[in-house]
Amino acid sequence: MKMVAAAKMRKVQDRMLNFRPYASRMQTVLSDLARVSEREIHPLLYLRPRKTVEVIILTSDKGLCGAFNTNILKAGANYINSLKKDGVEVSVNVVGRKARDYFRRRNVPLRKQWLGLSGRITYANAQEIASDLSENYINETFDEVIVIYNEFKSMISQKVTSMKLLPLGSIAGEGEQKGEAVTADYLYEPTRAAIFERLLPKYIEIQIYRALLESSAAEEASRMTAMENATKNCSEMITKVTLLANKVRQAGITKDLMDIVGGVEALKE
Repeated sequence: MKMVAAAKMRKVQDRMLNFRPYASRMQTVLSDLARVSEREIHPLLYLRPRKTVEVIILTSDKGLCGAFNTNILKAGANYINSLKKDGVEVSVNVVGRKARDYFRRRNVPLRKQWLGLSGRITYANAQEIASDLSENYINETFDEVIVIYNEFKSMISQKVTSMKLLPLGSIAGEGEQKGEAVTADYLYEPTRAAIFERLLPKYIEIQIYRALLESSAAEEASRMTAMENATKNCSEMITKVTLLANKVRQAGITKDLMDIVGGVEALKE
């Protein structure tokens, strides 16, 4: 399993690392565009009172990957509980069987579930998820979307990350000081509204796709580490059990020899 995870890891890590610069640059461009635009220009920029929050949690379909799923599910459950304490209605959306089973055992209703993506992530998956989220946000099914996933840091380190996907406050410069310089100047062709109409849905797809790739890379890295540790533990266990078996066998042989010697001595008398 470690060898299989290593082979998958190389592929998904290359995809993730190659995609990171594009996703970051896309965010920078939209940040500059949104800073100088009105929120009424596109429905995905609308701000509404925070009454219902959609929380989408990314896990794996399979286990044997260490604390990968445990950490993300614990963080997701804590975040959901904190929202409920604040009086916010929560809608849960999950990717992966582990998250589905976790919330099902706790009788938490799921608005949507996406299964069978582990190891087979495509951009079409991200488009499908992004389309569902955008449509429901525009229809006011929920007022905010939070994505919780494991971000890949290194082969031995993954960070649980919470990303505010909608509304696009993070890229629209919410809370920034007035008069802050824009990092770039743009000419809009054909119109600013047409550009947002095309780029904002694309941005949602890209961020979902990046989260899926990050989660997939973190999963395989965690599985490699878990399987390596399991192999080491098995080797140590085999050594200990072999040593114990040899001691028991040696004790049995010694006892038999002592019985034989005792019997011989008794016959001599």
